[in-house]
Amino acid sequence: MTNISEILTLEFNALILYGSVLIVILFLTLAVRHFIIKRISSLAGRTETKFDDIVITAVKTPSILWCVMLSIYFSMFVLDIPAGWSSAIAKTLFVLGVLSVTLVLSGISSKMISSYAERSDAPYQLSSFSRNALNVVIFIIGGLIILSSLGLSITPLLTTLGVGGLAVALGLQETLANIFAGFYIIASKQIRVNDYIKLESGEEGYVTDINWRSTKIRMLANNMIMVPNSKLAQTIITNYYFPDKELAVLVDVGVHYDSDLKHVERVTIETATEIMKTVPGGVPDFKPFIRYKTFGDFSIGFSVIMRGKEFVDQYLVKHEFIKALHARYMQEKIVIPYPITAINYRQEGAGNAGKGTASAMH
Repeated sequence: MTNISEILTLEFNALILYGSVLIVILFLTLAVRHFIIKRISSLAGRTETKFDDIVITAVKTPSILWCVMLSIYFSMFVLDIPAGWSSAIAKTLFVLGVLSVTLVLSGISSKMISSYAERSDAPYQLSSFSRNALNVVIFIIGGLIILSSLGLSITPLLTTLGVGGLAVALGLQETLANIFAGFYIIASKQIRVNDYIKLESGEEGYVTDINWRSTKIRMLANNMIMVPNSKLAQTIITNYYFPDKELAVLVDVGVHYDSDLKHVERVTIETATEIMKTVPGGVPDFKPFIRYKTFGDFSIGFSVIMRGKEFVDQYLVKHEFIKALHARYMQEKIVIPYPITAINYRQEGAGNAGKGTASAMH
């Protein structure tokens, strides 16, 4: 009984010692964590970028777990723990550490991509395909590190995955074609999220997302079109946001043949210039101009060239310009003729007389 009591007393004393050391180390690591985070947060508050704020927010909670894991690891050196137990605990802590770091890096990358995409000056918006692909790469790297730490050989695993991947590829040709087409669409940057595009088949709208299988297009009628990436990569596309959002806004007009064309040009340009400066969506610095192009059946036709900030702005610009031009033409006594067919009786009479003379000669 004495030996058992002594053993229990020794184990209890060792446990108290281990617990005391664990608490002290945990207290020290938490104090260091608090100082570092407070200092970094103070420095981050002086910067305009959101990236440092995202990193600090992402590591605040996991850093508590890291402090606990470090405390357990360093406390093991106080006790005479068997080598087998010590190695198992160390590997477990390492795996948990790598897994937590992988999750933190995945969260940071996703939030950074979202923050970048929300910037108004971002050159292009990132799709869910980009976010998911980056997360997959991070988790693959984390998984390989964990397998390597556990003593598992990665080479046979990669070989097995290669053989299995070949078999899977044969059965998923269409899916893989969409995935690689998605990579091509994103890498080429010719179609980007929030671009306004028109397909060869006639559908048009805003690109809302490019995922691993399809590209989503929201039409102006608020309908959604899902186009497989492989088909989108092969079709002819008009991108109204590439290389620039601004586009020419053309309005065809016709005036009476008796009109003073110089006066018409001056009045039309003045009206178009006012529209550019006052209507939302117009480009204020752009100087509108007109180009006469045809002698029509009942009017002299010309095109008014203005400019809109983006594709949908042309509708309001045209709407306001037509109203303003109609009112100004009425004020300036410029006539926009109705579609008519005029008969020149003198010419027709001369033609008929010629036919009669020819008949008499015969």
